[in-house]
Amino acid sequence: MSPDQVERSVVLEVPFTGRWITQMSPATRVPSHGTDLFGISYGIDFVAVDEQRRSAPVRDWRTAFGTEPPERYYAFGLPVTAPVSGRVVAAHDGELDHEGRRAPLPLVSYALTQRSRLRQGLAGLAGNHVMIRLRGRETVVVLVHLKRGSVRVEVGSDVTVGEVIGQCGNSGNSTQPHVHLHVADRADAAAARGMPLLFAGYREWPRHGPALVRELAVPENGVVIEAL
Repeated sequence: MSPDQVERSVVLEVPFTGRWITQMSPATRVPSHGTDLFGISYGIDFVAVDEQRRSAPVRDWRTAFGTEPPERYYAFGLPVTAPVSGRVVAAHDGELDHEGRRAPLPLVSYALTQRSRLRQGLAGLAGNHVMIRLRGRETVVVLVHLKRGSVRVEVGSDVTVGEVIGQCGNSGNSTQPHVHLHVADRADAAAARGMPLLFAGYREWPRHGPALVRELAVPENGVVIEAL
């Protein structure tokens, strides 16, 4: 991350407890998800895992060839907390949680449906989501793919950092239950531009070597993190 990006970064708390592995981190590339649409340039994904870095305790024929119920994954239903204090400016619920996909063939077939979800706009991609505006700023933090029926806040609610806002789900453009988070310069998703972010105070398990404590950083892809 360049010095200019560090200067512009929004500092966040980790929005969950337990161990989660990072995917598509802006520490590795920008735009992290291959697009600047909807302000997700610096977005990052987190998948809950066990000590063996498994996202689900079961592997069977469905894992290898088909789809799996979202309840099979560790992340599904875990609490998601506000990474900042601020006011809720968007809260969307009611989207279905999809079956999970880990096998190559189901993943390819799912990728072919991307265009249809894009035509649905933010709800089609984000699924159930919450958008929090930082106090005194237009900047918003967006948390997406929440579990259907779990969103606990509404537009106009004031939330404090660490407050539970919903549960991890598999709604929207998601192949397995996970938390996607990004920061944007405004709430209007169609015009939003992504902003860099940093996480404060977390423990990190790299692919090799002992655990480290990070005071202020963006985790690389494939590392496991846990809030201090």
